[in-house]
Amino acid sequence: MAGERCERFMEQTVPDVRVTDLELDECWTIVTVKEAHKRSIDANNSEIGDQYVFVVLDRSNRLELAWHLGRRDQRSTNVFIEKVRAATVDGRRFDVSTDALYPYNEAINVRLWDHANHSIVVKVCSKPEETRERYSPGDLVTVEKSLQRGNPDLEKAGTSHIERKNGSLRQWCKRLTRLTYAFSKKKENLIAALALRFWFYNFARIHGSLKIAPAMESGITDRVRTMSEPISS
Repeated sequence: MAGERCERFMEQTVPDVRVTDLELDECWTIVTVKEAHKRSIDANNSEIGDQYVFVVLDRSNRLELAWHLGRRDQRSTNVFIEKVRAATVDGRRFDVSTDALYPYNEAINVRLWDHANHSIVVKVCSKPEETRERYSPGDLVTVEKSLQRGNPDLEKAGTSHIERKNGSLRQWCKRLTRLTYAFSKKKENLIAALALRFWFYNFARIHGSLKIAPAMESGITDRVRTMSEPISS
């Protein structure tokens, strides 16, 4: 119930935000079992197996405008980008930086065609993915940036802030911690836990460098809120 209220509160409170520079990324986790370990009877069950938390960060005020839990496919990406559109001002253009996940291209071209200047940021590491140690990306060699749509500022394009936020997300939400038994057994419970975490980060936590909550910095609230608000509302 608290998770549902937090999710609804964000949807109602974070529409039409003026933004200039967004970073998008996905954070991997699992529900019940890893994708490779699913039984054949569960092969088409999207409620279990690998799941990805899509997150969009406003670089200027550190507000996490929207999030979505789903598969790393076109359908989930479309839903996520729809949430990004709902959270931003209609008709106002801004820069968007993503990794090379292909579904972003179609979703942004169709759903943010009048909003987004889209750039793709790819980090090239010293080891190819198939030869890396478990959960180790290898040493960073270079960062490659390319224009995908519109006229983004490639000098400013990047995904470092949102990638760092994903690291914090794993620390704050134990269900996302890897190599432990803390993973969620039900998708609905994971969604509720994530909703609580995103609400708390945006509205109830003093940001270390901002010295106020990100929602205050963005102008959508005038005070630091308490967890009792979404629970008792």
